Amino acid sequence: MSTAAIFKYGFNLSPMYRRTTARVIDITDDMKAVKIKVPLSYKNKNYVGAIFGGSMFAATDPIYMIQLMQILGEEYVVWDKAATIHYKRPAKEHLFCEFIFTNDELEAIKKQVKETHEMTIEKTTYLKNSSEQIFAEVIKTLYIAEKSFYKEKLKKRKQAMSS
Repeated sequence: MSTAAIFKYGFNLSPMYRRTTARVIDITDDMKAVKIKVPLSYKNKNYVGAIFGGSMFAATDPIYMIQLMQILGEEYVVWDKAATIHYKRPAKEHLFCEFIFTNDELEAIKKQVKETHEMTIEKTTYLKNSSEQIFAEVIKTLYIAEKSFYKEKLKKRKQAMSS
């Protein structure tokens, strides 16, 4: 089974992700593109019959970080650092969201981390209906570092705290 298939089925079977009501519906073999669906259902309807904002936010939360970890590999550390969601309109229908990393972005990340050992990036994605109408904008801030640099950074932090 490919890494992409394990990623897809792992997310869809994980109790943590299942509770968001979202499902990973498509993923490329190189993991550079992931598509999710957030269906409108009795499990995520709010008081006015729209998808609960927390479900939309939680559905998008882990994707970029884990996607980037898989693409970059073991030599890197990737953490979610911050997230913001801007709701545009009530979602009373199924929503879809795509998470994409381009080759140019990935090369720029690797180059920057090689030069500075760590960096942060912002990625923006949108929750849309099947007609491409935007219902929410999600901005994620990700921290990326060389694993060896990050381990040394944690070691120094621990030493400073014990002094």
